[in-house]
Amino acid sequence: MSQLIEHHSRKAARILDCARELVLDHGVRKVTVSEIAHAAGVGKGTVYLYWAAKEDLILGLFARELLTFLDEIIARVGADPATVLPRRLAPLLVGAGLRLPLASRLKHGDTDLMRTLTRQAADLDVFARLKPSALCEAVMPVLRRHGLIRHDRPLPDQCYAMHALLTGFGTAMSAPATAPLGVEDPYAVLADAVAQLLEPPVAPDGQAVAAAAGDTLAVFGRSRDLVLGLIARSQVGGRYLS
Repeated sequence: MSQLIEHHSRKAARILDCARELVLDHGVRKVTVSEIAHAAGVGKGTVYLYWAAKEDLILGLFARELLTFLDEIIARVGADPATVLPRRLAPLLVGAGLRLPLASRLKHGDTDLMRTLTRQAADLDVFARLKPSALCEAVMPVLRRHGLIRHDRPLPDQCYAMHALLTGFGTAMSAPATAPLGVEDPYAVLADAVAQLLEPPVAPDGQAVAAAAGDTLAVFGRSRDLVLGLIARSQVGGRYLS
Protein backbone atom coordinates (compact mmCIF):
# COMPACT_ATOMS: atom_id res chain seq x y z
CA MET A 1 0.00 0.00 0.00
CA SER A 2 1.29 3.46 -0.93
CA GLN A 3 2.66 5.58 1.90
CA LEU A 4 1.36 8.70 0.17
CA ILE A 5 -1.84 9.68 1.92
CA GLU A 6 -3.18 11.51 -1.15
CA HIS A 7 -3.36 8.17 -2.99
CA HIS A 8 -5.97 7.02 -0.48
CA SER A 9 -7.85 10.20 0.37
CA ARG A 10 -9.15 12.92 -1.93
CA LYS A 11 -9.55 15.19 1.07
CA ALA A 12 -5.89 14.77 1.99
CA ALA A 13 -4.92 15.47 -1.62
CA ARG A 14 -6.89 18.73 -1.57
CA ILE A 15 -5.35 19.70 1.76
CA LEU A 16 -1.85 19.14 0.39
CA ASP A 17 -2.55 21.09 -2.80
CA CYS A 18 -4.07 24.03 -0.94
CA ALA A 19 -1.36 24.08 1.71
CA ARG A 20 1.31 24.16 -0.99
CA GLU A 21 -0.30 27.11 -2.76
CA LEU A 22 -0.83 29.06 0.46
CA VAL A 23 2.72 28.49 1.68
CA LEU A 24 4.18 29.49 -1.67
CA ASP A 25 2.03 32.64 -1.74
CA HIS A 26 2.33 33.74 1.89
CA GLY A 27 5.11 31.79 3.61
CA VAL A 28 4.93 29.24 6.42
CA ARG A 29 4.45 31.60 9.36
CA LYS A 30 1.46 33.46 7.93
CA VAL A 31 -0.51 30.35 6.94
CA THR A 32 -2.79 28.71 9.51
CA VAL A 33 -4.42 25.29 9.61
CA SER A 34 -7.80 27.02 9.53
CA GLU A 35 -6.90 28.78 6.27
CA ILE A 36 -5.66 25.54 4.74
CA ALA A 37 -8.84 23.74 5.76
CA HIS A 38 -11.05 26.52 4.39
CA ALA A 39 -9.21 26.52 1.06
CA ALA A 40 -9.53 22.72 0.83
CA GLY A 41 -13.24 22.79 1.69
CA VAL A 42 -12.88 20.67 4.83
CA GLY A 43 -13.15 21.25 8.54
CA LYS A 44 -10.09 22.11 10.59
CA GLY A 45 -10.42 18.81 12.42
CA THR A 46 -10.10 16.92 9.14
CA VAL A 47 -6.59 18.29 8.66
CA TYR A 48 -5.65 16.94 12.07
CA LEU A 49 -6.86 13.48 11.05
CA TYR A 50 -3.82 13.29 8.81
CA TRP A 51 -1.26 15.66 10.33
CA ALA A 52 -0.91 16.36 14.04
CA ALA A 53 0.35 19.91 13.48
CA LYS A 54 0.89 22.44 10.72
CA GLU A 55 4.62 21.76 10.94
CA ASP A 56 4.06 18.09 10.13
CA LEU A 57 2.00 19.04 7.10
CA ILE A 58 4.73 21.39 5.85
CA LEU A 59 7.33 18.69 6.40
CA GLY A 60 5.20 16.31 4.36
CA LEU A 61 4.91 18.84 1.56
CA PHE A 62 8.67 19.35 1.38
CA ALA A 63 9.31 15.62 1.50
CA ARG A 64 6.95 15.12 -1.41
CA GLU A 65 8.98 17.61 -3.43
CA LEU A 66 12.09 15.56 -2.71
CA LEU A 67 10.21 12.43 -3.73
CA THR A 68 9.19 14.07 -7.02
CA PHE A 69 12.83 14.98 -7.65
CA LEU A 70 14.07 11.46 -6.93
CA ASP A 71 11.30 9.81 -8.93
CA GLU A 72 12.18 11.89 -11.98
CA ILE A 73 15.85 10.93 -11.77
CA ILE A 74 15.03 7.25 -11.21
CA ALA A 75 12.55 7.18 -14.09
CA ARG A 76 14.90 8.87 -16.55
CA VAL A 77 17.91 6.71 -15.71
CA GLY A 78 15.74 3.60 -15.65
CA ALA A 79 14.34 4.37 -19.11
CA ASP A 80 17.72 5.22 -20.63
CA PRO A 81 20.87 4.03 -18.82
CA ALA A 82 23.02 6.46 -20.83
CA THR A 83 21.38 9.25 -18.82
CA VAL A 84 23.91 8.38 -16.11
CA LEU A 85 26.74 9.80 -18.22
CA PRO A 86 27.95 12.90 -16.32
CA ARG A 87 27.22 15.25 -19.22
CA ARG A 88 23.60 14.10 -19.16
CA LEU A 89 23.11 13.47 -15.46
CA ALA A 90 24.22 16.95 -14.35
CA PRO A 91 21.65 18.87 -16.47
CA LEU A 92 18.96 16.42 -15.36
CA LEU A 93 19.75 17.04 -11.68
CA VAL A 94 19.75 20.81 -12.11
CA GLY A 95 16.57 20.87 -14.17
CA ALA A 96 14.69 18.62 -11.78
CA GLY A 97 15.89 20.70 -8.84
CA LEU A 98 14.71 23.94 -10.41
CA ARG A 99 11.17 22.56 -10.59
CA LEU A 100 10.87 22.37 -6.79
CA PRO A 101 9.15 25.56 -5.57
CA LEU A 102 9.51 24.94 -1.83
CA ALA A 103 13.19 24.18 -2.25
CA SER A 104 13.49 27.47 -4.12
CA ARG A 105 12.06 29.29 -1.09
CA LEU A 106 14.80 27.74 1.05
CA LYS A 107 17.48 28.91 -1.36
CA HIS A 108 16.10 32.43 -1.10
CA GLY A 109 16.36 32.47 2.68
CA ASP A 110 12.95 31.39 3.99
CA THR A 111 14.02 30.98 7.62
CA ASP A 112 10.52 29.99 8.78
CA LEU A 113 10.48 27.09 6.38
CA MET A 114 14.00 26.11 7.39
CA ARG A 115 13.02 26.18 11.06
CA THR A 116 9.99 23.98 10.39
CA LEU A 117 12.06 21.40 8.51
CA THR A 118 14.84 21.15 11.08
CA ARG A 119 12.89 20.40 14.26
CA GLN A 120 13.78 16.71 14.46
CA ALA A 121 17.24 15.15 14.32
CA ALA A 122 16.00 12.25 12.18
CA ASP A 123 14.63 14.67 9.59
CA LEU A 124 17.88 16.62 9.57
CA ASP A 125 19.75 13.42 8.77
CA VAL A 126 17.53 12.75 5.75
CA PHE A 127 17.98 16.27 4.42
CA ALA A 128 21.73 16.06 4.96
CA ARG A 129 21.89 12.94 2.80
CA LEU A 130 19.98 14.66 0.01
CA LYS A 131 22.07 17.81 -0.24
CA PRO A 132 23.87 18.28 -3.59
CA SER A 133 27.21 17.70 -1.89
CA ALA A 134 26.04 14.45 -0.30
CA LEU A 135 24.58 13.17 -3.57
CA CYS A 136 27.85 13.97 -5.31
CA GLU A 137 29.76 12.01 -2.66
CA ALA A 138 27.40 9.06 -3.12
CA VAL A 139 27.17 9.00 -6.92
CA MET A 140 30.59 10.14 -8.13
CA PRO A 141 32.46 7.07 -6.77
CA VAL A 142 29.98 4.89 -8.66
CA LEU A 143 30.60 6.73 -11.91
CA ARG A 144 34.33 6.65 -11.42
CA ARG A 145 34.37 2.94 -10.56
CA HIS A 146 32.68 2.14 -13.86
CA GLY A 147 34.90 4.43 -15.93
CA LEU A 148 32.45 7.28 -16.51
CA ILE A 149 34.69 9.67 -14.59
CA ARG A 150 38.38 10.16 -15.38
CA HIS A 151 40.98 8.75 -12.99
CA ASP A 152 43.73 11.36 -13.29
CA ARG A 153 42.35 13.63 -10.58
CA PRO A 154 41.56 12.94 -6.88
CA LEU A 155 37.98 11.85 -6.34
CA PRO A 156 37.32 14.47 -3.61
CA ASP A 157 38.35 17.19 -6.08
CA GLN A 158 35.98 15.77 -8.66
CA CYS A 159 33.13 15.63 -6.16
CA TYR A 160 33.78 19.25 -5.27
CA ALA A 161 33.86 20.23 -8.95
CA MET A 162 30.54 18.52 -9.66
CA HIS A 163 28.98 20.09 -6.57
CA ALA A 164 30.20 23.53 -7.64
CA LEU A 165 28.86 23.07 -11.16
CA LEU A 166 25.46 21.88 -9.98
CA THR A 167 24.98 24.62 -7.41
CA GLY A 168 26.50 27.33 -9.57
CA PHE A 169 24.47 26.55 -12.67
CA GLY A 170 21.36 26.05 -10.53
CA THR A 171 21.80 29.51 -9.05
CA ALA A 172 22.48 31.14 -12.41
CA MET A 173 19.59 29.40 -14.14
CA SER A 174 17.15 30.28 -11.37
CA ALA A 175 17.84 33.98 -12.04
CA PRO A 176 18.40 34.20 -15.82
CA ALA A 177 18.05 37.99 -15.85
CA THR A 178 21.28 38.30 -13.87
CA ALA A 179 23.30 35.99 -16.15
CA PRO A 180 25.43 37.09 -19.14
CA LEU A 181 23.49 37.47 -22.37
CA GLY A 182 23.76 35.43 -25.54
CA VAL A 183 23.42 31.88 -24.19
CA GLU A 184 20.52 30.03 -25.78
CA ASP A 185 20.82 26.74 -23.90
CA PRO A 186 22.42 26.85 -20.42
CA TYR A 187 21.87 23.11 -20.06
CA ALA A 188 24.10 22.50 -23.07
CA VAL A 189 26.76 24.74 -21.53
CA LEU A 190 26.55 22.74 -18.30
CA ALA A 191 26.79 19.44 -20.18
CA ASP A 192 29.88 20.63 -22.03
CA ALA A 193 31.53 21.91 -18.84
CA VAL A 194 30.95 18.60 -17.07
CA ALA A 195 32.22 16.60 -20.05
CA GLN A 196 35.37 18.69 -20.41
CA LEU A 197 36.17 18.64 -16.71
CA LEU A 198 35.20 15.17 -15.59
CA GLU A 199 34.68 12.67 -18.38
CA PRO A 200 37.49 10.40 -19.67
CA PRO A 201 38.96 10.89 -23.17
CA VAL A 202 37.68 7.45 -24.22
CA ALA A 203 33.95 6.92 -23.78
CA PRO A 204 32.93 3.89 -21.68
CA ASP A 205 31.28 0.96 -23.41
CA GLY A 206 27.63 0.09 -23.09
CA GLN A 207 28.22 -2.57 -20.48
CA ALA A 208 30.01 -0.11 -18.19
CA VAL A 209 27.27 2.46 -18.67
CA ALA A 210 24.57 -0.08 -17.85
CA ALA A 211 26.40 -1.19 -14.71
CA ALA A 212 26.89 2.42 -13.60
CA ALA A 213 23.20 3.11 -14.20
CA GLY A 214 22.18 0.16 -12.06
CA ASP A 215 24.41 1.20 -9.17
CA THR A 216 23.30 4.82 -9.48
CA LEU A 217 19.66 3.77 -9.37
CA ALA A 218 20.44 1.89 -6.16
CA VAL A 219 21.85 5.10 -4.62
CA PHE A 220 18.78 7.12 -5.53
CA GLY A 221 16.53 4.26 -4.49
CA ARG A 222 18.00 4.31 -0.98
CA SER A 223 17.45 8.07 -0.86
CA ARG A 224 13.86 7.53 -1.94
CA ASP A 225 13.31 5.07 0.90
CA LEU A 226 14.58 7.67 3.37
CA VAL A 227 12.13 10.24 2.02
CA LEU A 228 9.24 7.80 2.21
CA GLY A 229 10.15 7.20 5.84
CA LEU A 230 10.11 10.93 6.47
CA ILE A 231 6.67 11.20 4.88
CA ALA A 232 5.36 8.36 7.03
CA ARG A 233 6.69 10.05 10.18
CA SER A 234 4.94 13.29 9.27
CA GLN A 235 1.50 11.64 9.14
CA VAL A 236 -0.71 10.47 11.98
CA GLY A 237 -2.08 6.94 12.29
CA GLY A 238 -5.28 7.71 10.38
CA ARG A 239 -3.43 8.53 7.17
CA TYR A 240 -5.58 6.23 5.02
CA LEU A 241 -8.95 7.65 6.03
CA SER A 242 -11.07 8.67 3.06
